Amino acid sequence: MKRISLVIMAAGIGSRYGAGIKQLEAVGADGSIIMDYSVHDAIEAGFNDIIFVIRNDIEDDFMEIIGRRIENIAGHKNVHVYYVNQSLSALPDGFRPPEGRVKPWGTGKAVLSGASLLDNPFVVINADDYYGKEAFQKVADFLRNSNDRNEYCMAGFCLGNTLSDNGSVTRGVCKETRDGYLSSIDEITGVHRDGDRILSDRGALSPDSLVSMNMWGFTREFVPLLEDGFRKFLVRLLEKKTGDPMSDEFLIPVFVSDLLKHRKIRVRVLRSDDQWYGLTFREDVEPVRKAFAHMTEKGIYRQELYSDLD
Repeated sequence: MKRISLVIMAAGIGSRYGAGIKQLEAVGADGSIIMDYSVHDAIEAGFNDIIFVIRNDIEDDFMEIIGRRIENIAGHKNVHVYYVNQSLSALPDGFRPPEGRVKPWGTGKAVLSGASLLDNPFVVINADDYYGKEAFQKVADFLRNSNDRNEYCMAGFCLGNTLSDNGSVTRGVCKETRDGYLSSIDEITGVHRDGDRILSDRGALSPDSLVSMNMWGFTREFVPLLEDGFRKFLVRLLEKKTGDPMSDEFLIPVFVSDLLKHRKIRVRVLRSDDQWYGLTFREDVEPVRKAFAHMTEKGIYRQELYSDLD
């Protein structure tokens, strides 16, 4: 059986969240954070490796709050845990970060931070997003069963299941082909609820629209494509001076969209009807805690999260 890996991008700054590190906020009664639920669901779905992408300045807190616990749980299930640093200065030969830049290079570069570990099919997720069991099982099954090295997958969530009640968000609205493959992603800003409607900077949106929440499944053949794309991004940004060198990011959805446009890859959309939860704003903490308490009451998770994996 194919080995599959989970890459958790946990190096984001979270500027809209306020003080504190949102990826490390406790949401479960036993102190579990959102990443715990992702790791739990990934192990349950049969993932073999977990790769955390973090920053040096949060490493101590990360290890104390989740890292050592995950290592202990994963060790009992024969799952390997790795850590890689998302460094601003770790760039391809010939490039240096512009003076004064502090913002990370984006999700594409975050994945490349662990390139040396990506020998097997792998799934990429955000640290502060809860995706649900269905999505993990679907992407795991797809990667294990697919024999096309240039065919990838993406978990698609219903827009109505992905909104915060505490502010507007940006969502990547997906367009599918008739046979269930991704045609394009349209980044739409200002998405928010207005009574029974969902509005955005472009007008009303259907709650049933499928959106990307940055849960992607790739084969190892994606890595050299990503490396080449990042180099071209740096050439445009730093040599040709196209864009803002202080803030422009190399983002997976944008890069995937470009590959789709040039018909270099295929991406299967795997619909999940699970409710998404995330910490975009500090006001999201209490509603998310209540949501996990409700899932525990329903028996979806145990009071001591990992006890069913012993």
